[in-house]
Amino acid sequence: MSKMRYIIFQQDTQLEFVEMPADYAYQLSALNLRLNKEIGKLTANNVPRLPFAVAECDQLELLREQDTLTSGIAYMTRLEQAFAAIQESEYPLISLLTEIRALLAQLEQWYEEEAELS
Repeated sequence: MSKMRYIIFQQDTQLEFVEMPADYAYQLSALNLRLNKEIGKLTANNVPRLPFAVAECDQLELLREQDTLTSGIAYMTRLEQAFAAIQESEYPLISLLTEIRALLAQLEQWYEEEAELS
C-alpha cells in the first residue's frame, strides 16, 4: 500500500480532511494557496468559496463521529466542477482550470496504477 498524506482544510469553523497520495499532497496544498491568492481577481457571480489548507500530516486519526475523510480524487473532482462552472470573462480562468485538471489527471493515473498493482 502506498503512503498517504493528509491535508486539513478550514473554511470558517468547518474542517475537511483530505487523503492524498504522499507524492501529490504538496501539490494540492500549493494549488490551494494559489487558488486562494487568485480567486479575489475573479469577477463572476458564481465564484466558489474556498477553504484554506491549514496543515499537512503523515498520520491522521479522526476522533469525532461527524468528521470524515475525503479522498483526494473526490476533492479534486469537486474542485474542478466548481471552477468549470464559473462564467468568467475578465480574468484568464483557463490557467487555474489547467492547474486543477493537471493535478486531477495525475491523481486519476495514480489510482489506476494502484488498482493494477492490487
